[in-house]
Amino acid sequence: MHIHILGICGTFMGGVAVLAKAAGHKVTGCDAGVYPPMSTQLQEQGIELIQGYDADQVSLQPDLYVIGNVVSRGNPLMEAILNQGLPYVSGPQWIGEHILNNRWVLAVAGTHGKTTTTAMLAWILEDAGLSPGFLIGGVPVNFGISARLDGGKDSPFFVIEADEYDTAFFDKRSKFVHYRPRTAILNNLEFDHADIFQDVVAIETQFHHLVRTIAGNGRVIVNRNSPSLAKVMERGCWSEQEWFGGEMGDDWTLADAGEDSFHIYFRGALQGTVKWDLTGEHNRLNALAAIAAARHAGVAPAVAIDALSRFQNVKRRMECRGVVRGIHVYDDFAHHPTAITTTIAGLRRKIQQTGGRILAVLEPRSNTMKLGVMKQALPQSLDGADLVFGYGEKSGKNALGWNLAETLAPLGGKASAYDDLGQLADAVVAAARDGDHILIMSNGGFGGIHQKILDKLSTDA
Repeated sequence: MHIHILGICGTFMGGVAVLAKAAGHKVTGCDAGVYPPMSTQLQEQGIELIQGYDADQVSLQPDLYVIGNVVSRGNPLMEAILNQGLPYVSGPQWIGEHILNNRWVLAVAGTHGKTTTTAMLAWILEDAGLSPGFLIGGVPVNFGISARLDGGKDSPFFVIEADEYDTAFFDKRSKFVHYRPRTAILNNLEFDHADIFQDVVAIETQFHHLVRTIAGNGRVIVNRNSPSLAKVMERGCWSEQEWFGGEMGDDWTLADAGEDSFHIYFRGALQGTVKWDLTGEHNRLNALAAIAAARHAGVAPAVAIDALSRFQNVKRRMECRGVVRGIHVYDDFAHHPTAITTTIAGLRRKIQQTGGRILAVLEPRSNTMKLGVMKQALPQSLDGADLVFGYGEKSGKNALGWNLAETLAPLGGKASAYDDLGQLADAVVAAARDGDHILIMSNGGFGGIHQKILDKLSTDA
């Protein structure tokens, strides 16, 4: 089958393209922004890419068009597809019907930590010899790729990041309702995606749709610390349940065992101790969920714990981009206030022995942030940093609809706001001292600010 993918350079749709190619299909695709690194990865797979959405792409005559959720009515190619009555389907529906069908699907849902937890779970199964397929919304360092059909051993297992964002312009359900998991992690649930959800209750409804798709002999692994997830489960669950992160004696709990280690307990019985370099309590909970899900697939907790000692995280999750004069520059995907808080706290814990200040550099770029829905929570989320540098464009598609400087004002003199990347980089470098830690947080490319800062630090050295 020849499939043509609209919006192919997004992380999810790019993964769909890789999986379709591996399954033996001819794959082509188009996007408004065909550029590295995704374009390079896809071209290396032998996938032809077209810049833009010109209507004349219908002359390719594919058997099926697979539509990403970046595509909306008015898109020239989509309008041609509709006008000519050509066959089309969403990316999540296609993967559900053609890749996940008859597989043991392990799905990871949640407002935060989906990518990291999915990567942990895939790595645990891989290290245990189960050779899973996977689709992850980032690039796990252990694998070097974001998607694969399987590990070459006809594995029944497939690990997928289960996003609550909507499926397509013609299917406003969350993506994850198409996946039909046998094992599901509900990692956490907070309000986000204000561009498509009216309130947190609307998101809870979508999560319950996911719960309704899980078989009676399936298992739902739920974060005990999330009030919204408790409400989801109160609506009804017809599958096995295990809860994590609660008090000792709950299904899955953890206890501190030192700076880089923590004990894992299952129903009060010690299972082992995770020893690693990752930071933050949020990552410990991510690990707990992944260990629980792997157990459902047959991996003993001790084996999973051992695997996590070799887990290398995901690119753009506290990824150290360089060190100059002992100044570390990190790249992190945090953009929701809760994620910002836990990321800063995790870094603070990591550096408490060696010292140094945290310089937080934030681009509030998500659709929710641009709408200003969570702007009032920003000062508190950033308060754990020693200095704060905010960036917001005044025009263009990523422009903020609110005043960043006014929002950061409660932080006093330690916070400043910029609308020029060059001025931002200059200010960060001027403030940095030897031994500091510059934490750059954005869900986008942030104009290459990481390298700009590293270059300026090197020049000033």
